[in-house]
Amino acid sequence: MKRILFLTVVWLATASATAFAVADSPLVDTNWIKQNSCKPGIVVLDIRNQLDGHSKIDYLRGHIPCAIYSDYMKDGWRAKVNNIPGMLPPIPQIEKLIGSLGIDDNSHVVIYSAGSNALDMGSATRVYWTFKVLGHDDVSILNGGYAAYEADKANKIETGMNQPKPKAFVAKFRKDMYPTEADVEKARKSGVLLVDNRPNDQYLGVNRTPAAVKRNGTIPGAKNLPESWLTDNNGGKFRSAAELEKLYKDAGVPLKGEEINFCNTGHWASLGWFVSSEVLGNKLAKVYDGSMAEWSADPKAPIEQKIKVE
Repeated sequence: MKRILFLTVVWLATASATAFAVADSPLVDTNWIKQNSCKPGIVVLDIRNQLDGHSKIDYLRGHIPCAIYSDYMKDGWRAKVNNIPGMLPPIPQIEKLIGSLGIDDNSHVVIYSAGSNALDMGSATRVYWTFKVLGHDDVSILNGGYAAYEADKANKIETGMNQPKPKAFVAKFRKDMYPTEADVEKARKSGVLLVDNRPNDQYLGVNRTPAAVKRNGTIPGAKNLPESWLTDNNGGKFRSAAELEKLYKDAGVPLKGEEINFCNTGHWASLGWFVSSEVLGNKLAKVYDGSMAEWSADPKAPIEQKIKVE
């Protein structure tokens, strides 16, 4: 009887440890990563890329143990669709990419970028959002990225390449999370909150990103919540919920209700969406993938230029 009781206790402890291994939070810290990066069912995804000044070479020189690598900018996480850059790729294409990384529908994916600034953390939130749009909820981001992990010199650094065994990933596309240009126009006319997550000079229409955006300005009626506000001192760690709530209030952005985030090509917008939806809990927030690249290319789409310099 004692032996049965002992085995039961051991089984419960093991089951509890296994359950703990799967993060129930959109953000995990370096302690969680140290304890879980090599456990079965968990795929740690290193996406460092040219936006943060890194590449596959940096991964080979040092990464979190058991992490696999995929270049956010080069491997097909985004694609030109209908001549609009940076869009969600066709579903079969993105399914193939994800499956090639050893990720299936039962994997818990933990994403990390370099962790240098908000732009860089946008790579992680964009990949996170991609998984969510594809119907995969078992996904988290390492808060602070690789910089946070590397800062503790006691943390083990692995070198070389981890080659994943391909698996089958089947998307369950959430159309309700993916507003089109027509959806955004309809929402705009009905008074739905639009949030421009670009820097203030681009929101005002003083400057634009000419490679992607055809006209200066923003979508009429949009509020501006710059991406650099969302991480601590524009670094690699997200601000606390209390700080974010204050900044949202200062920007005139409600914490609840329908919200569509946009930027130039859906990169910074994913950062704004992540904070609204995953950190602050507004599950009515969405990302306009086409963003200003698509909107500004349509001559029928209205644009508000708050400051004209031409």
